[in-house]
Amino acid sequence: MKVHETPEERCPVCSADPPHVYQYENSDEYLRKKIPHILEQRKEAGLHGLVGGLESVIINTEPETQKATVAEVLQLTGLEFEGAFEDSEYTTAVLKRDGPDFLIRSRKKKKNNPFTEFNVFPKSTHLPNTRLETFVFATKDIEKYVSIQKLRGVHFLGDIIHTDTYSFVQTVPSLYTGNSLGFIEWKKKGDYISGYTLLDWQIEKPDTDYLQNIRELDHCATRVKAQERDAAIIEFMELTNYTFDFAIYVKVFNSITNVARLSKSDYAMVFTSGIAPYISDTESGPTERFIHNYGTRVHHMAFNTDNIEDTFAALVEDGMGFLIELVGSPDEGLKQTFTEASANTLLVNEYIHRYGDFDGFFTKSNVTLLTGATAKQ
Repeated sequence: MKVHETPEERCPVCSADPPHVYQYENSDEYLRKKIPHILEQRKEAGLHGLVGGLESVIINTEPETQKATVAEVLQLTGLEFEGAFEDSEYTTAVLKRDGPDFLIRSRKKKKNNPFTEFNVFPKSTHLPNTRLETFVFATKDIEKYVSIQKLRGVHFLGDIIHTDTYSFVQTVPSLYTGNSLGFIEWKKKGDYISGYTLLDWQIEKPDTDYLQNIRELDHCATRVKAQERDAAIIEFMELTNYTFDFAIYVKVFNSITNVARLSKSDYAMVFTSGIAPYISDTESGPTERFIHNYGTRVHHMAFNTDNIEDTFAALVEDGMGFLIELVGSPDEGLKQTFTEASANTLLVNEYIHRYGDFDGFFTKSNVTLLTGATAKQ
């Protein structure tokens, strides 16, 4: 669905006068109609089952903040530092635990960064090379995947990279999200480092027991413009085997939280947009205001967290700032909170715990409170 941004009274395509020109607002009707067609097209193209779950995320930083970012992630999650290496283009640190790996890297050459245009906004321009850039998904046949998607008009950042331990390719950044999707076929699962020049980085993880409570990545949430919400979700479905699951509308903050799932046990992808497009900071709510100030980008990374009350208290005691106290309860099925944004990455950490046999993903009350908290950014 193409939605045109124009200050004119007439439609920019057909030149129609009102009432044919209208104020766009999102609903799920169009997406729900598209889903069966997308699933059928994936099957007919040979993509069904070809892409699996999330293997890693790639966070790019400014070179001068890379080590500080690694230390920060070690201090705020259960991830462990595995090592660092370099090639002709990047310096990369590898962090691991259960779930998707984290690759924190910096470019050696700042020129020709394909993500720069998505980074230069009023509150992010001071970090022109910094963002969570790429979500890397497993594929069992990368040559077949790339061949099919090229025929479908998908563009990639170069050819497939083949190493002794994996083959890898990634898309150009999305016009809707600013994110790239990577695809990896393993020859030796989890080995990013073999064949590269190792670096003698000594970055210690804090010896604090509560960090073991912070487990694998549950979901990440990308902020997208209201008028590009449908296109962003459809694009993601066409590139992966994920499917749009549900949306929670928070009208008081002009915001929608949209969830795409591979299965109930896999990492989920979340897209947050406005219900209506941006008008002004005061009128449009925190979601659209964030995009106006920071651009379309990943807003937060959510980690499954055990003993969340004690973990939250320990993080506060160690000096971590939060946008909101813990929200939710065991009776509601889950608790969540947002940290303040990192000065190094602009990313917020979410800590989330689902109790017992809670069968949902979010609750509307929690989503409303968390959305409101982001107004503090």
